[in-house]
Amino acid sequence: MTESNPSGKGILSIANHDRDATGMTYVYPVVSRRAGGVSIGINLNPNNACNWHCAYCQVPGLARGSAPEIDIPLLSEELESLLDVIIHGNYMQEHVPEGCRRIVDVAISGNGEPTSSRQFDQVVACIVARLRKAGLLDRIQIVLITNGSYVHRPEVLRGLDLMSKHRGRVWFKLDAGTDAAIQLINGVSLSVARQMQQLQAAAMHCPTWIQTCLFAWDGVEPAEVDIAAYSAFLNKALLQGVRLQGILLYGLARPSLQAESVHVSKLSESSMQAVAGRIQSDTGLLVKLSP
Repeated sequence: MTESNPSGKGILSIANHDRDATGMTYVYPVVSRRAGGVSIGINLNPNNACNWHCAYCQVPGLARGSAPEIDIPLLSEELESLLDVIIHGNYMQEHVPEGCRRIVDVAISGNGEPTSSRQFDQVVACIVARLRKAGLLDRIQIVLITNGSYVHRPEVLRGLDLMSKHRGRVWFKLDAGTDAAIQLINGVSLSVARQMQQLQAAAMHCPTWIQTCLFAWDGVEPAEVDIAAYSAFLNKALLQGVRLQGILLYGLARPSLQAESVHVSKLSESSMQAVAGRIQSDTGLLVKLSP
């Protein structure tokens, strides 16, 4: 076990997702508003590299690229160390608000697209081993937060299969239902047809939720045509037999650090509730809202 002291900096909150808080390379704790407790993050992109460039992204110095080689032994040591101080130390009392002092999941996320790592299946195996040793395996979830770009790769599918055996969940990024809107919001040339293929692959191997960020663009709320296209995409997926757990709809809790930040702004809670109700009515899917 590493001798580093992952004490963190101050009190964690939904507005503070400082991935350097522990001084570790790969592992960091956050209070997750969607999960309702402490989420232990696994950052496979410490180089701040991603194949997408989302307008609302909070990663500083975001660059195009993929995950670097992961030091699996170091990741294992860091995860074991943080789990130890959270479970057996006073970390929760010192750094987590009352009411959120429980570990809810280990989330493979970070500063870029995690499935771009060619060692993805090794990372999942490492997480499973550390959770088993800590007595948490099958008691908390293992979550992958992904834009879905690389879920077709063999190492990713192997990782998803292992996750599915241990309360694994995929949070699959979908912010729009047209090619043009994906280009605008996510900064990537991607067809909805390709995104559908990736969603099908993810859902076949692990229970999958849709994860969607809602915001205003230049002060204008999401247009009727865009909401309709989004719902149509999901309805098409359902008709094709894609099994979806529901939709995680969330707003802007932290400011964008991208040049496009001048265009994006937070929606009111009432506006988000209206969109959530509309999507649930259109698709029949459960919508969980985190304004």
